[in-house]
Amino acid sequence: MTSGSPSATSAPGANVRVRFAPSPTGKLHVGSARTALFNFLFARHTKGTYILRIEDTDTKRSNPEFLKDIYASLDFLGIKADEGPIFQSERLPIYKEYAQKLLDAGKAVVEENGGIVFKVPFQKVTFDDMLHGPVTMDSTTFEDLALIKADGLPTYNFACVVDDALMNITHVIRGDDHIANTPKQVVLYEAFGFKPPVFCHIPLIVGADRSRLSKRHGATSVDEYRQVGYLPEAFFNYLALLGWAPGGNREHVPPQEIIELFELEKVRTTAAFFDQKKLDWLNGQYLKQLTVPVLADHIAKRLIEAGILEKQYHRRWFERFVALIHDRIRVLGDIEKEQLFFFQEPPVYDEEAVAKFLKQDGVSARLLLLKERLAPIDPFEATAIEEATRKLMAEQGWEPKQLIHPARVAVSGKSVSPPLFETMAVLGHDRTISRLEEGARRGVAVPS
Repeated sequence: MTSGSPSATSAPGANVRVRFAPSPTGKLHVGSARTALFNFLFARHTKGTYILRIEDTDTKRSNPEFLKDIYASLDFLGIKADEGPIFQSERLPIYKEYAQKLLDAGKAVVEENGGIVFKVPFQKVTFDDMLHGPVTMDSTTFEDLALIKADGLPTYNFACVVDDALMNITHVIRGDDHIANTPKQVVLYEAFGFKPPVFCHIPLIVGADRSRLSKRHGATSVDEYRQVGYLPEAFFNYLALLGWAPGGNREHVPPQEIIELFELEKVRTTAAFFDQKKLDWLNGQYLKQLTVPVLADHIAKRLIEAGILEKQYHRRWFERFVALIHDRIRVLGDIEKEQLFFFQEPPVYDEEAVAKFLKQDGVSARLLLLKERLAPIDPFEATAIEEATRKLMAEQGWEPKQLIHPARVAVSGKSVSPPLFETMAVLGHDRTISRLEEGARRGVAVPS
């Protein structure tokens, strides 16, 4: 028995209908998001229809919060359904109706516990996969197929076949961990007399150790990446590259162009390696392309939500800050990790940096001299600050490291910051002077 054909591909006008069918039993996993994306890309590329179906018949594990996460994650990626959401929990009468059809035809039986089981005759089950070619399995590996469980709820394989058939799904695109389920579904298609869809099982995503992507590899849900501060366009772009390539060794490809270029037949069959460094690089490229005002909007929204920035903030100053750190961030979350000192007064001082650069002989005196030189500067701009600082170092015969490093720690609390003079200018006159004084105070050696 053979089902599906790789010849039924992505010709425009072929009335393609695909579905993404998550279960609300956990946050949307990166692998599931990639499956959603490939379905979406195929539908958009072929001018077809993309359907969202919620497989929520696992009542014990389904959770409304996880459903909200699925919606939010798909929305973050810009994956919009043409139909749905359609809930399996609202289709229980349909599943019972179709189970009864098999009972009436003598193809299924009712068990003592009230469940309904389909008795699979011995046969070789073969289906053609768009990527893997012919796949054959002996039905003795699944002699009985439960259709309706004792609690009256349908099983995954049964509900999936009924829904895909009644929703006129033309292509089932899912992870290749489902290959073992497909022969079970094929025999049900035959039992009902349904025309099966084209099957396309895409490769799983693996971590650095080449095992299936899981929590031990770090973040695995779309929401985690959204919270860290990856741009949706960059994450969309990166997910598309997990198993597919646009050609020409290109990696930075905007979403609309990905839709135009995407061909399902060109998805690779080997496992897709999730490369965190490549994602960070790609997100950085998207960030660099943003204008300062647009990036400022992204960062301000994030900082306001975190309670770091007041809702009524000084826009002109904020854009100066954003321009300074524009090329230094990989993800928006880097702001909270590395640049919080711009929003704290005084900054949080790193004790290792204080010990290394402030608690040294002569540092306090040098910082106070710098404070005196910078105090009269007006306007307090980077060029004037740098000129005064370098003149002071030349007069005193100091090496740059004797003043620049301590000054950096004094004004930022850290040993690494954006360029010092530009940082001072953005902090402004009063905060810079105050922090040099604080640095000098902290530079006094602790008595032994």
